[in-house]
Amino acid sequence: MSFSVLTAVRSFSSTSTMKMALKNVTVIGSGLMGSGIAQVAAQTGHNVTLVDVSEPILQKATASIKKSLERVAKKKYSDNASEGEKFVAESLKRLTTNTSAEASAKSADIVIEAIVENVKVKQDLFKALDKAAPSSTLFASNTSSLSITDIASATQRKDRFGGLHFFNPVPVMKLLEVIRTVDTSDDTYNKMMEFGKNLGKQTITCKDTPGFVVNRLLVPYMGEAMRMLERGDATAKDIDIAMKLGAGYPMGPFELMDYVGLDTTVFIMEGWHEKYPDNPLFEPSKLLKKLVSEGKLGKKSGEGIYKYD
Repeated sequence: MSFSVLTAVRSFSSTSTMKMALKNVTVIGSGLMGSGIAQVAAQTGHNVTLVDVSEPILQKATASIKKSLERVAKKKYSDNASEGEKFVAESLKRLTTNTSAEASAKSADIVIEAIVENVKVKQDLFKALDKAAPSSTLFASNTSSLSITDIASATQRKDRFGGLHFFNPVPVMKLLEVIRTVDTSDDTYNKMMEFGKNLGKQTITCKDTPGFVVNRLLVPYMGEAMRMLERGDATAKDIDIAMKLGAGYPMGPFELMDYVGLDTTVFIMEGWHEKYPDNPLFEPSKLLKKLVSEGKLGKKSGEGIYKYD
């Protein structure tokens, strides 16, 4: 066998091994993000277990995933309905559900958490999973605002812990932020990067800094827009138009806040402000807090910066 052929074989073997390294995926939390992660993993050939607190919740999530897969199939196989049906059926065949996180972790190559943004709740979950999962199992959090290091501190596998921050809606958004703490090993990092690529995502790397890349830039941007509104520099509508037509953003900052939820924005900013009180960019505006206290949370409540039908 020639050197070039041998090199190619070794390269193929190495790549194949890496691709199979994180084949069995457990996703904790079947909400919008968790269901999206589970769907994308299943449709890209991974064996997925989706975990939540009750069977009715999981049945609802599975039905939602099936509808989403059908939309993907309709677009991907527009000229071949039978192939589309096969794609949906095979993807669903790779998806199972469970109400026990500990039991699901026992056969997982990677566990991805997508539950409530509360560091104590996440720590309690991973502390329990740490005892149940094999030592080789990698842990990841989908948190968008909390410290991966803080979450990982509840476990004995800080070197096998990282952040995988997906974006909503997961089946559509191409970006995946892979967060590496000071403790994350090279092996863990490399496997998570390869896993993201196998999901069909464009992966980027960020240190464990508040908000990672996207939210670290996005949240202060929304906060400054709110301060402009408070000062009366411009109307919310004009600020939104300016950023869409002047900067090419698909949504203005106020449209985005209403979409994300004003309460979510306040929650993130207050958490960062508490941890980094000297950074003025992290201080929530009084107007933003006032709107939240009045129950004006954005689209989900019918009113935020704007009113919705």
